[in-house]
Amino acid sequence: MDRLVSFEGLGELLGFPFVQNALLACAVLGIVAGALAPLIVSRGMSFAVHGTAELAFTGGAAALLIGVGVGIGAVVGAVVAGLVFGILGLRQRERDSVIGVVLAFGLGLGVLLLALYSGRASNKFGLLTGSIVSVDSTNLVVLACVAVLVIGVLAVLYRPLLFASTDPDVALARGVPVRALSLVFAVLIGLTTALAVPIVGAILVLSVMIAPGAAAARVTASPLLATVLAVLFAEVALVGGAVLSLAPGLPVSGYVATLSFLIYVGCRVAARLRGRAAVG
Repeated sequence: MDRLVSFEGLGELLGFPFVQNALLACAVLGIVAGALAPLIVSRGMSFAVHGTAELAFTGGAAALLIGVGVGIGAVVGAVVAGLVFGILGLRQRERDSVIGVVLAFGLGLGVLLLALYSGRASNKFGLLTGSIVSVDSTNLVVLACVAVLVIGVLAVLYRPLLFASTDPDVALARGVPVRALSLVFAVLIGLTTALAVPIVGAILVLSVMIAPGAAAARVTASPLLATVLAVLFAEVALVGGAVLSLAPGLPVSGYVATLSFLIYVGCRVAARLRGRAAVG
């Protein structure tokens, strides 16, 4: 009965400023994550996103400990991860081992920093699973500034990034600065991951950074259409998950991950049915 009353009060909840800030944060993250997701999938960098999320978690934990904004700490940690991955693991055969080493270090250090933090337990839990209702106007400004930076750089470098993602050897032969682009793209992943950690938590960053791009890749081969679909899928998962989580008052991450998974499964089913229809 309490849950029913909560659902009836959903409209009232949507009128609160902190809820509106949370939904705006989800919308901003959906645009950025959706724009990057197809390139992440095509470059085979899903594991890199997971490693970057762990360093963003470590940065957020350090920020909690020293008393500065968690978002700022997450950005610093994620950018450091992006630079490390870009510098040390540019070659495909080296990438996974480098990410694994950095991921383990970041996770261990983050757990240690959280153990040293004597503040509220909800702050610790939020770093792992997200705490979207804690997004205030200051956090929103930081999110918007980082989002504008990422989208701006992506818009300028999209064509060479796409070329280097689909056929890096040919791109290198034609003079495309593949090494520099890899480093820049790793930093873009880091910044976007830092946006995602305060919202969905370090554990489930993959649900918004990978799933939309993987789902879009199942239904179209067009890079432009895949980007549009990935943004749409990310928005549905993030904004829809945030709204669904309001009434029961549970962490948003589970709802976002579930919607992302359902979208991915739906796209796989649609692709299979379309393939059968084409054969028939």
